[in-house]
Amino acid sequence: MLRPATRDELAGLPVEVAPLLLGAELRTVVDGAEVRLRITEVEAYHGRGTGDRPDPGSHARMGRTARNATMWGEPGHLYVYLSHGIHACVNVVCGPEGQAGGVLLRGGEVVAGAETAAARSRRAGRDLARGPGRLGQVVGLTHAAHDGIDAITGSPHAGAVAALRLGPPLAEIASGPRVGVAGVAGTDAFPWRFWIPGDPTVSPFRWGRGAAEAARAL
Repeated sequence: MLRPATRDELAGLPVEVAPLLLGAELRTVVDGAEVRLRITEVEAYHGRGTGDRPDPGSHARMGRTARNATMWGEPGHLYVYLSHGIHACVNVVCGPEGQAGGVLLRGGEVVAGAETAAARSRRAGRDLARGPGRLGQVVGLTHAAHDGIDAITGSPHAGAVAALRLGPPLAEIASGPRVGVAGVAGTDAFPWRFWIPGDPTVSPFRWGRGAAEAARAL
């Protein structure tokens, strides 16, 4: 049974919260069109000063900037950034306000609004939201219009609303290196990617720049 998420449930370290988002649902309504997504794959990222060691793969690794400001806010807002100048990617802000942290939504299954999702992505089936760029596309949230939207209160934000609903922890999850992250941040030193084993909407693993070499050196 799914229920609305609370800020307290998202106030832990991102690496602790990330597995709890598997099987959860993100609902968005953008310009009147609804899409509901079951989350199947996530990655945790810690900002500067968060956790017990620096995370060189995080947007907030060097501190607060205009780009990553949402990551430093209260948990439950969505950090929406632009990847490679093209794809809007969606993260759930985690951790106490004033500490930067987020969980990237990497993959999901569209459970409602498939026609809207397909029209936005021009894909179908398991590939609709397989990968963070596609996921951002199908839920309809954009950078910078929807960066900071509140998925706890569901307050309207630039013509959109978002709501996060959680379920009970899953009995079986998998974890491993993050996908396409450069250097040591993309190795087993940071096994901060979590996914539902065997789910067809989970994206395939690929090394980031220099990550394979860094892994061999560990």
